Amino acid sequence: MAHLMTVQLLLLLTWVAECAQSRARTELLNVCMDAKHHKEKPGPEDNLHNQCSPWKKNSCCSTNTSQEAHEDISYLYRFNWDHCGKMTPECKRHFIQDTCLYECSPNLGPWIQQVDQSWRKERILDVPLCKEDCQRWWQDCRTSFTCKSNWHKGWNWTSGHNQCPVGASCHPFDFYFPTPAALCEEIWSHSYKLSNYSRGSGRCIQMWFDPAQGNPNEEVARFYAEAMSGAGLHRAWPLMCSLPLVLLWAFSRVPFTL
Repeated sequence: MAHLMTVQLLLLLTWVAECAQSRARTELLNVCMDAKHHKEKPGPEDNLHNQCSPWKKNSCCSTNTSQEAHEDISYLYRFNWDHCGKMTPECKRHFIQDTCLYECSPNLGPWIQQVDQSWRKERILDVPLCKEDCQRWWQDCRTSFTCKSNWHKGWNWTSGHNQCPVGASCHPFDFYFPTPAALCEEIWSHSYKLSNYSRGSGRCIQMWFDPAQGNPNEEVARFYAEAMSGAGLHRAWPLMCSLPLVLLWAFSRVPFTL
């Protein structure tokens, strides 16, 4: 009898653990990634620097992170934008804005995925980037140079920052990224996906926005969170998760007999 009770209790405890994990996955709004420089929870940051300042009312990045996002070979990732000669300012501003969005936005929850990497436990995947933002990024970078199409991996890091691997040749961006979709989707291992929707549609994430008009990505995150979770999912979890706790209490009231 004692053995049976122990098995039942173990099964219930497993249920509780699975329930907690599933509930965590439904928390898709106003969240920060579990990554290298992100805050644990979003909140106000009054002094966010320059291009990161649109997120100051509610941010996943600190002031220091926002400052480093604007630096060449910063301590954030030791990444050298000028690995094939000087990147044009018009191009670099898009990569700074990309970094600000990644580090600061609390509205990427629907696209956060768990990963097994030494420097982060979560990443974003297939974030629907508004087509104008992607097209402008590609257009402004066409005259800059690079030597790779996937900037997440394959670099030579022996100098302490990224350098082109042996055998890789520097070419204009549109050699490695012939279309806007190729740039936005391939450069960070499909962190972004080119959306067919336009800015202001409420259906795509804007890399650029005017904070005086509010953060349009809040509406976008809500739309996709509801579509992914189902209208009744959040209401159902409290009832589902309370059941195993009630059963655990009931079992604890039953005396063990040998």
